[in-house]
Parts: sequence; C-alpha cells; structure tokens
Amino acid sequence: MKQLSSSKAWAVARSLMAGWSVCGAASLLVGGLALPAAAASACSEENEQPVASLPVEGDAVTAARLDMQALLRQAEQRSAAVGAAQLLAAAAQSDVEEARAAPLPRATLSGGLASANQNAYGIQSNGRQARADVTLSAPLFDSGYSHALLDWRARLLDAARLGELDTREQVALQVLSSALDEQRYGLQSQVYERYTARMSCLVGALEQIVAADRGRASELLQARNTQRQAELALGQARSQQRLAEIRLRRFIGDAPLPRAPLHVLLMPPPPLERMLDEAGHASAIAQLTAQAQAQQDLTRALQAQRRPQWSWNINGARTTGSSTSTVWSGGINVSVPLLDLTAQPAIRASAQRGEAAVAQRNEALSQRLERVAELHEQARVAFDRAQRSAEVLQVSQQLRQATRMQWQQLGRRSLFDVISTEGDFHNLQVTRINALLDAQQATALLWSLGPGLTEGLQ
Repeated sequence: MKQLSSSKAWAVARSLMAGWSVCGAASLLVGGLALPAAAASACSEENEQPVASLPVEGDAVTAARLDMQALLRQAEQRSAAVGAAQLLAAAAQSDVEEARAAPLPRATLSGGLASANQNAYGIQSNGRQARADVTLSAPLFDSGYSHALLDWRARLLDAARLGELDTREQVALQVLSSALDEQRYGLQSQVYERYTARMSCLVGALEQIVAADRGRASELLQARNTQRQAELALGQARSQQRLAEIRLRRFIGDAPLPRAPLHVLLMPPPPLERMLDEAGHASAIAQLTAQAQAQQDLTRALQAQRRPQWSWNINGARTTGSSTSTVWSGGINVSVPLLDLTAQPAIRASAQRGEAAVAQRNEALSQRLERVAELHEQARVAFDRAQRSAEVLQVSQQLRQATRMQWQQLGRRSLFDVISTEGDFHNLQVTRINALLDAQQATALLWSLGPGLTEGLQ
C-alpha cells in the first residue's frame, strides 16, 4: 500500500475534524445526553448548544426539589442519630411528667411479720405478730421548689426537642452536600469523558499525518500528552464520584440517587438582614437558650429546697397476733433547714453554670451570625461566578469554532492552537459546573444556619 502524501493526510485529518461541534455543558448539567464511548462517534456529534443558550425549565426545578425532599425523608427514617435524638426527647417528656406529679398525694403500704419469744420471771411465752401500715402524704407548701423543678424539666424538654430538630438539620445538610458532590463529579466525568474522546479522535488524525510527514511528530506528542492528562482527570473525577456516592449511601441506603439536576435546587439567597434575623432564631441557638434557662430554673429549685417545707400525712397501722391494735394518726409536718454548709456552694455553682450557659449561647450566636455573613457573600459571589462562567464559555466556544475552521480550511492555525482551545473549552465547562455546585452548597449551608433546609427547598 502506498504511503499517504502529506497533502492527502492533511485532507483526511481535516475531514475527521470537520465533525467536531460545540460541547455544551448545559446539556451535561441536565443529564439528558449520554457521552459517546468511541472516538469516531465523538468526531461526528452535532447540534450541541452552548451552556448559556439553554435556560433551565421550571419542571427541572420542581423535579430536583421533589427528588431531594424524598431523599431527605428516607435519610431521616434511616438515621440512628435522629432516632437517638427522638428517644432523648421522649425521655425528657417523661421527666416533665415526673416533675408534674411531684406535688400530688402519695400512698405507701408497708407490712411486716415478726416472731417473739419472751421469758419473764420464769414464764415462757411465744407469739407472732403481723403489722400493716398505710401512709398518705402530700406537700402543702414547698417554697416554690416543685414549680421551679417543673420549669427546669420543661426547659430541658424544649432543649431536647430543639436538639432533635438540629440533628435532623445536620443529617439533611450532609445528605444534600453528598448528593451535590455526587452530581458534581458525575458531570465532571462526563466532560472529561468527552474531552478524552475528542483528543483520541485528534490523535487518530495526527497519526495519519505523521505517517506521511515526520515533521509533525511534535504535534502528535502534544496531542497524546493532552489525551493522557484528560484520562487522568477522568479517572480522578470518577473516583471522587464513587466516594461521594459511598457517603450518600450511608444515609439513604439502597434508595435511587437523584437524577434531576441539583444545580437548580436552591435559588440565590434572600437579603442578608433576613438571614441574620432567622439565624438568631435557629434551632441550635434556641436549644442553647433553653439550656441556659433550664440551668437558671435549677438554681431556683436549689434555693427553694433550702427553705421551709410544709407537708401533711395520714398514717394507719394495724397489728394482729399475740396482741391486736389499730392506730390512726394524721398531722402537718414542718421542715426548716437550720445549718447546711453545702447549700451555698451548691447554689453558687448552679448559678455560675447558668451564667456560663448564657455566655456560651451568646458566643455561639456571634459565631453563627459571622458565619452567615461569610456564607451569604460566598453564595452571592458563586452565583455571580456561575453567570459569568456561562458568558466566558460562550466566548470560548466561538473561539474554538473559529480556530478549528481556520485550521481546517485556511491553514492559518496550528494543531497546537486547536489543542489549546479544546483544553480551554472543556476546562471552562468544569469551571462552570464547579461554580454552579459551589453556589448550591454555600446556599444550602446558609439555609441550614438559618430557618433550615426544609424551608429553602419549598
């Protein structure tokens, strides 16, 4: 077989390259098109649109939110952390019921059986006795101890319920973050897979050129090196996608992964003032507030416990056996602490813990407000970067088309220029994907620090 001439080789290469078209990252982001597996099909793809020319439809937003809401419900049902938080809240409810019943009357029954052997002045007597006692008692006045104890338990119940809400929020945030990462690296894999296929197509064309013109060997080396780099990036993206799926599976089990595009899940964040106000009322801050109030109520209970206590009681006793008797008694008991050297240190320690709880709550609120302000700025910049990346991607697409046309038809560009524009275009797609998903993750964290992800997904 005759060796192809240089001009014929160039004609073959340009014929192969003529099928190259625009690689649209928006089509990747909506997950509607599967990437080709072979270089030949990659060289013949047509009708691809730039990212910015494909607006997101309302149905895609609705589908993404429904998918994620279903995923979050599944994660909450499976989460051991949420289950533990529910049990703690149930235990706190039982503590409240105990404190509420403390001032109510109590009845106790006691009994005993005894055998007696008596020897007095030479007279021996044996006998047995059975005794039963019934006591009914209740406090009359306890200086506010029961009320303070009930308030303490009620505040702890509030804190437990708020802790359950915060646990749910943390689980939701981890699930959403893992789902966003899974789609992020999945979309990157699609970009790098297409990039690898395109470079494989180019390498195939260059191998025919170099067979006829050894002076083009440097271009083939460059194309092969770029192809290897794309393959490395593809392998890394696929590995990251698998890791993200492993993290997600821990929460959702065998449930299907979300297929709707999650980059449209959350809209740009509301004004900063609103987010700061809602962050101050978040469940985590409310939980710390309830814990601080509970400690103050405990201090009041300790103080009341060291004051006079009034109670009433009725007692009945029945003895049978060697002698039989029935005794009833009733009265009012008064207990007045006179000397207890442990009282003041215990009260002082409880008050100091209350002050520390308030300080911890204030510090947590300050840190949360600062974090909200930072995330709001990050989310705003990320959405702006996503918009700008679409514009830059359009320009890169136009440059890519023009460079390829000049190389194919006019011979005014080298293959190095073609390779460079291909790399820029595909890397910009990855930049676009990262910008969109970064915006979603920053906004998701922002909602979790404020009113909650559930509200953000409405």
